[in-house]
Amino acid sequence: MMGFSSQPLSLDEQKQLAVNITHVLSLYGSIVDSYIIEFFTDNLWGKLPSSWQAALSDLPSPQLAAVLLEKGRPEEVYYSTVWPLSLLAFKATAHKLAFSRTPCGRGSTSVDGRPEEFRENQCQSSKLQPLFRKHVKPKKQHEIWQLGKVVKKLSEITRCEQVVDIGSGQGHLSRFLAFGLGLSVTAVEGDRRLVDMATKFDQELVWVLEKEQARCAQGPWEISLCGPRHVAGWLNPQAPWREFLLPSPRGADAAPSPAAESGSSLKASGMWDSPGPQTLVSPTAPWGGGTEMGQAGEWGCLAAAGEGRGGGSDPSLAVNPLGLLAESEVLLTGLHACGDLSVALLRHFTRCPHVVAMTSVACCYMKLTTREEPLPPGLAAPPPPSATCPEYGYPLSTWVASLPGHALSYKAREVACHAVEDYALRLRSDSPVLRTHCYRAVLETLIRAADPAKRRLGVQTITKAHQLPFEEYARLGFQRVGLDPLAPLDRACVDSMLAQQQNVVAFFSLALLLAPLVETLILLDRMIYLQEQGFQCQLIPLFNPRFSPRNLVLVAAKAGLDSVLSGLTGED
Repeated sequence: MMGFSSQPLSLDEQKQLAVNITHVLSLYGSIVDSYIIEFFTDNLWGKLPSSWQAALSDLPSPQLAAVLLEKGRPEEVYYSTVWPLSLLAFKATAHKLAFSRTPCGRGSTSVDGRPEEFRENQCQSSKLQPLFRKHVKPKKQHEIWQLGKVVKKLSEITRCEQVVDIGSGQGHLSRFLAFGLGLSVTAVEGDRRLVDMATKFDQELVWVLEKEQARCAQGPWEISLCGPRHVAGWLNPQAPWREFLLPSPRGADAAPSPAAESGSSLKASGMWDSPGPQTLVSPTAPWGGGTEMGQAGEWGCLAAAGEGRGGGSDPSLAVNPLGLLAESEVLLTGLHACGDLSVALLRHFTRCPHVVAMTSVACCYMKLTTREEPLPPGLAAPPPPSATCPEYGYPLSTWVASLPGHALSYKAREVACHAVEDYALRLRSDSPVLRTHCYRAVLETLIRAADPAKRRLGVQTITKAHQLPFEEYARLGFQRVGLDPLAPLDRACVDSMLAQQQNVVAFFSLALLLAPLVETLILLDRMIYLQEQGFQCQLIPLFNPRFSPRNLVLVAAKAGLDSVLSGLTGED
């Protein structure tokens, strides 16, 4: 459905797809609801149909990749035994109903799964100007180049040059949009430490540019001297749009920007015309979250504090905490905005008349709030109560909320965040890392045998666990959960469980086969929600999925989306 060259599904077809997925998950959802560490304690293998057990038992990892996770042509798939029709139908249905994650017309992939832009140097994208590669990991380089070009094209078509980057983290995307693509960018980030880092990185870039200018050096790249404006603040998805965009009360707590204090050269460049990052809510606001890897906060209202920098009493000249004119049109973007933060982008897009377009790449679905789980693990307090009815991160649409079996457990949403393509590569190479799940499942069994009250404990990562003998792994694991590391092990029992490693791998592969269905349902819900509100949208597989697993970008615009999408079909 989702490639550029494919015909997008109609709203009715999207609704039917949601019906089909919820039906499949109602039949097989127990697989994605299961914790792989409980493989032995909960007898997960025994809960599969006996015919499935016979077909999958001790299947080599490379064959698991070929027959389960990869979409090979039927004539290319070799089955060592006759599979039951129910398992074949399960596999075919899972592949058929999931959104395509393969980008169309966006370059080839090298043997190791990296995009072609990293052929000459595995750490340096050949597409990205060197100044924008500093401090940026290869995965992020790939992402900011691809998404940046989409945002730029969207800006040109909508004639809107003001961009608000929600959950901006260290500012890598904002920096590329502003310096590299010449857009007016406001970067909103909930973690002031990351805001300070982003400001520092901007300073470094401008310093290099000024040195080049002083030497009259002309490079092949056009780079603007106008950088992004960084704002420290949290975004409340339940806040009225006026509080998001319009002027806020005076008397704000505004902290000086490190860049603004560092000297006059940056000010002279026109880069730092604002007072610096503003604390828009209390720095101790209870909700965490944010961009991928926990890089931004989610909650609190952007207009809860902050001083308007307006001109007199004319409301059209008032400036809100984002540094935008009250009547300005803006484009919202979020690169791997975590949990409900992506939901906030959608809600403000639908409710704020000044937001003309949006691009959203989501992640961390397990941090979404739901009616069944209003406080997901890792979030410290419930969302602010609504005067009418609470609004949760899933489901958003009236349609999906009405479907029987639409609820998604925390574990199902967590599995949807896994890198399916990366795991398939591990299976193909029969990577020794694959034994880690079996190790942890055996350890869980031993922990509960020693103390039944200790269940699903967060065992701190054991470095290179797959390279350790199990006895050493268990000793380190016992230490981390407060048990005697020298306690004797039942060697026969442990060996019996370790011998079932391939069955553990097979069960986890079944869960990963369903994972894209969970992600598809979540994103379908968002697409249907936008259309219920009267707006056009499209979902595009933008990044290389082996390199960036959460690679689907939701694009929405309030007018002329067809022309927007046709403008995005050219080379990136």
